[in-house]
Amino acid sequence: MGVKNGLKLGFILHGVGRGWDSWRHPEAVIDGSTNIDLYVKQAKIAEKGKFDFVFVADSLHIDERSMPHYLSRFEPATILSALAMVTQHIGLVGTFSVSYTEPFNLARQFASLDKLSRGRAGWNVVTSWLEGTAANFSRDHHIGHGERYRLANEYVQVVKGLWDSYEPGAIVGDKQGGVFLKPGTLHQLNHKGEFFSVRGPLNLDRMPQGHPVLFQAGNSDDGRAFAAANADAIFSLPRNKESAFAYRADLRERTAAAGRDPDLLFVFGGISTIVGSTREEVQRLSAERNSYASIEGALLSLGQSFNDYDFSQHDLDAPFPAVKEEWLSSSQGNVKTVLAAVEQDKLTLRETALRFGKPMDSFEGSPEEVADQLQDWFESGAVDGFMLGESLPGQFEVFVEQVVPILQARGLFRSDYGSDTLRGHLGLPVPENRYVAQRRSAAETDAARKEPANA
Repeated sequence: MGVKNGLKLGFILHGVGRGWDSWRHPEAVIDGSTNIDLYVKQAKIAEKGKFDFVFVADSLHIDERSMPHYLSRFEPATILSALAMVTQHIGLVGTFSVSYTEPFNLARQFASLDKLSRGRAGWNVVTSWLEGTAANFSRDHHIGHGERYRLANEYVQVVKGLWDSYEPGAIVGDKQGGVFLKPGTLHQLNHKGEFFSVRGPLNLDRMPQGHPVLFQAGNSDDGRAFAAANADAIFSLPRNKESAFAYRADLRERTAAAGRDPDLLFVFGGISTIVGSTREEVQRLSAERNSYASIEGALLSLGQSFNDYDFSQHDLDAPFPAVKEEWLSSSQGNVKTVLAAVEQDKLTLRETALRFGKPMDSFEGSPEEVADQLQDWFESGAVDGFMLGESLPGQFEVFVEQVVPILQARGLFRSDYGSDTLRGHLGLPVPENRYVAQRRSAAETDAARKEPANA
């Protein structure tokens, strides 16, 4: 059954592949990013492995240099709704941008997904960093980094308010009494703020989880502050265990300072794995994966965080190019991490691309050795769990068949689902409806006022 406070696992659905060259693998599915059969197969493998959730990333801008998976892929709400129909337990997490959607529409989409899946929805909150996105939404320019996070904070408060529009049990459907909606249980939000004006109420009653689980992936100061105040889980891309530990410690400190329980903010480290039965097989598989990671792809990957900057125009073996102001309005946390390493280690462009533009770092070895590494990171406090990406076609299934049973045998990971909801998998409470909480608080205050004073 479930393991209280145990290791948590998610899997990223990446269609044709995670890099710029992985589509060339003989077993890669060329239309994988729009292939429902592949998504269903991977989601069912993840559910067989008792994973907490599957995750669909997204972005709203492409050009001819974009990663093949980005060029043609499913919109998250659509594919997650389809997967809800062919799975029973696994969480369904999707990326949606606050910069280019309206709170009312998004609140309705996630309430629908949560009801459709009976309580398995999760929202990865992003602000979108690519400047070109603005042109797809009738805007002349992309809003600045700090302003994006102010907008994100207000956006989240609006959608939470909309999700509380209906109190639990508001729709009674009393046929004999002629009462469909219990009076006084449906509320307008009447929000007016810096960015949004939303009256409400939402036209969908309360979802099973109250609110979907909120994920975030910020690495900048603004992103970390936002996560500490709002998120239930956060994604990171640690380069080593020491940096992962420092990142999680910082998030926990910020969360406590924000008045929240740091034990209820989970940090997922992004990794991939190479699992083989012998050292020779592991080395062969590792070399095979590396053969689909070219320097050209590394430059494209590096450029993504730098507002899709084209680094190929520079000499690979010259010092890293001079900093451009627009880079710091893009994926600021990642950009600052790269620039700090460039300055400290005097990296050339080639060295920078190979260090930061390659696919997620992998844990490699026998099933026991990979399990050892996962356990070490988890028990040392570097992460609360892992977001697993597939290193090569077929490796995810190997992980589920050979590594997960070891984690289960060691008491680190659940042997079966103990809950039907994503909140239940993660051990997160259901948020109390704000109007119910207000009445309860008022009643407690009134009762305390009426109590006789102690003699």
